[in-house]
Amino acid sequence: MGIMNFTGTTLKNLFSKPATKLYPSVPQDYKERTRGHVVNDIDTCIFCGMCMRKCPTGAISVDRNTRTWQIDRMNCVQCACCVKNCPKNCLSMGKEYTTPDTEKTIDVLQKILTPEEIAAEEAAKKAQQEKIKAAMEAKKAAEAAKAAEAAKTEEPAKAE
Repeated sequence: MGIMNFTGTTLKNLFSKPATKLYPSVPQDYKERTRGHVVNDIDTCIFCGMCMRKCPTGAISVDRNTRTWQIDRMNCVQCACCVKNCPKNCLSMGKEYTTPDTEKTIDVLQKILTPEEIAAEEAAKKAQQEKIKAAMEAKKAAEAAKAAEAAKTEEPAKAE
């Protein structure tokens, strides 16, 4: 009985197409929900660090000052937590897998600002500083007015 089943399977495999594909020459077809690797669109990234905080393995690090985003591909487990929590949706999961390698590599992406972006950023910082300065001056003025009013109420009390 076992030999007959084996013979049937052998004959079927001899006259049918192979179950495997010639991988290098025939590209892989990835399914829709394949989680290959994390892809970052650095132009839309605001370097908020949300992906870094939500990464369970700590594979992502973000430096807001130098505008760099880096990922250690060997530590990333392709869970897509960073993709789900990105407020600007600049992260996505690529369908192709990371190429195997013998060395551990860290991918570093850095956003290069244009002169217009640098000027706009400096103007925003200056406006923020002026706003803080104006708020501090208003607070000091309010405290001085309060002190002057307190002094006026003390003078009539001393005169009596």
